Amino acid sequence: MTQTSDLYSLYDTDNEKWLVETLQLLKEKRLEDIDLEHLIEELEDVSRRDKLTVESFLEQIIRHLLLLQYWQEQYDYNANHWQAEIMSFRSQLNDYLSQNLRNHLQENQAKIYEKALRYVRKKTGMSVDFPEDCPYTIEQLLDQNWLP
Repeated sequence: MTQTSDLYSLYDTDNEKWLVETLQLLKEKRLEDIDLEHLIEELEDVSRRDKLTVESFLEQIIRHLLLLQYWQEQYDYNANHWQAEIMSFRSQLNDYLSQNLRNHLQENQAKIYEKALRYVRKKTGMSVDFPEDCPYTIEQLLDQNWLP
């Protein structure tokens, strides 16, 4: 096992080895030997990455629900594809979701909806009158069987 200063420099040269050694130190409860600065940085990165991932899945679900519900011009041609995409993104999101991440989505639903709305407006050439506010609850968005 490396010393704290070696562990600190290892972070920049071999991140995977740094992670393995840090995990071992945690398992051994050798907290005094941990590279705390980089551990905090890594945990913050994981949290940020997880939030962005679930936001992305939810945005995709909203996009496809809006297209399915409101873009009548393309409905006959694309409805099955949009429904399959909704099912796929919901499965991926539900596999990823924890209570904390679900709370994050609930708190950021309006922001995520705005991003989805910009996308579908552009995709439809501004030809569809989409709702300004999200017409779906978080429960509906996550429910594998729900469609508008």
